[in-house]
Amino acid sequence: MASSRFAVAVHTLALLARAGGQPLGSCAIARSVNTNPVVIRRTLCALARARVIRVRRGAGGGAELARAPHAIRLLEVYLAVNGGSTFALHPAPRRRCPVGRNIHSVLCWVQGEIDEAVRRTLAEITLQDVLERL
Repeated sequence: MASSRFAVAVHTLALLARAGGQPLGSCAIARSVNTNPVVIRRTLCALARARVIRVRRGAGGGAELARAPHAIRLLEVYLAVNGGSTFALHPAPRRRCPVGRNIHSVLCWVQGEIDEAVRRTLAEITLQDVLERL
């Protein structure tokens, strides 16, 4: 589910921020998030591609923030791990039904409005804001 990927990513970033520059491995992060390390490694890869974190391999390696928490907006985290819309449309409404024939275009409009509102809000919130509320 897309929203859980975002929650896992923000949780991960908060842990990295609180680690004070000490790299954290996927197993340590997975224990806090209460998930499998594979889920964390996928999340770390997405965040590294977005240049939100750096990952060092080998002994003493792990993940760390690439920038200060005040310079990381939740929108870039959301786009790194979600990439999609906030909800999915049902795949095959009945075309002979007047509702089924038109529901996709209406819901696409609704989805666009929601997605834009989510992006505007996330663009205003930083990782530092999250840390201050923990």
